[in-house]
Amino acid sequence: MNHSILREYAKLIVRCGVNVQKGQEILINAGLDQPEFVAMVVEEGYKAGAGKVTVNWSYQPLTRIHAEYQEIETLGAVQEWEKAKLQHYVDTVPCRIHLISDDPDGLKGVRMDKLSKARQLSYPILKPYSDARNGKEQWCGAAVPGVAWARKLFPELDNEAAVEKLWEAILSASRVLEGDPIENWAKHNANMEAHCKHLNEMDIEKVHIYADNGTDITVGLIPEGNFCGGGETAKSGIFFNPNIPTEECFTTPMRGQAEGIVYSTKPLSYNGQMIDNFWMRFEGGKVVESHAEVGDDVLTTMLNMDEGARYLGEVAIVPQSSPINLSGLLFFNTLYDENAVCHLAVGMGYMDCIDDYHNRTNEECRALGVNDSMIHTDFMIGCDTMNIDAICRGGETVRIFENGEWNF
Repeated sequence: MNHSILREYAKLIVRCGVNVQKGQEILINAGLDQPEFVAMVVEEGYKAGAGKVTVNWSYQPLTRIHAEYQEIETLGAVQEWEKAKLQHYVDTVPCRIHLISDDPDGLKGVRMDKLSKARQLSYPILKPYSDARNGKEQWCGAAVPGVAWARKLFPELDNEAAVEKLWEAILSASRVLEGDPIENWAKHNANMEAHCKHLNEMDIEKVHIYADNGTDITVGLIPEGNFCGGGETAKSGIFFNPNIPTEECFTTPMRGQAEGIVYSTKPLSYNGQMIDNFWMRFEGGKVVESHAEVGDDVLTTMLNMDEGARYLGEVAIVPQSSPINLSGLLFFNTLYDENAVCHLAVGMGYMDCIDDYHNRTNEECRALGVNDSMIHTDFMIGCDTMNIDAICRGGETVRIFENGEWNF
């Protein structure tokens, strides 16, 4: 891949993604797949004024080995030095960049119950640190090609050609290949903001989502909630883009208000294992029944992670004409597949969807109806026949989405 184009992508992630400010620290989480690109991101961070850039490297095969040989208590332990590091992040609030490249089912065969129990042990220790950072951070999730991931998309190609092809797909979806990427994102953010503004002015009480494949669910929304999309603003007042790419207008729903059934339309990679052709049925806002043709045990484990894992944390609207969907590619990666079609998420809700959340505590947001959980897992339900009716608090019902496209 052309190095000048990759340099533009690195610059986009730093300046438009996390929008690092002079003197801020940057923390990059990355696999070993594209070290030269990671070095570009580090350099662009310094050029943008970062005071310090740290890279945390990971390697999925090592995760597999640790999961196989360590005891649950060891996997789930949080050492004192780790707590000190987490407190440092609370105190300094670094920008966080997550560069995704893992094999979507690279942990296939690993005992999911063991990983889940380990996470359940560590989560109560980690949660106060994440709660303390909530809303304060500038963060960005983006992707780079890993060989195993690329070969899953393009199995007919050799390793080098598959990686090159995936680079092209990533850069195209991220609006990097044509024109000035940062200007492209300014226009895209303005378009997303206009759609969200229209939805928020409607004062929607609940949405009815249905399609020919059997999906038929009604979800209640929080009166103080908003639809958000594109970039967002941290409590510091700094604007940033948490996902590159993004095509969704999303909100956090009212906990306990979801009735009906939803069918997946794309596979889901969860903790390195695949779930496919699945459905969930909701009563009283909670998943009371579910089944997957592939990965049913993984789906069940996911939904049993904690009490909040069976409640919704997100409703997101994405037109079928999104660039990612029009590419015709199934990425087997939630960052991309969730921005191809409409989706829901089970687990933790977004506090930054709540009015004036900067001046509300986490507890106040949850009291308004934002779900709490140790997971937040998006799954795709959009299709060409999907319709969404907005039932407004004034009593009017308005079709806002018809046959997979915006209706306004």
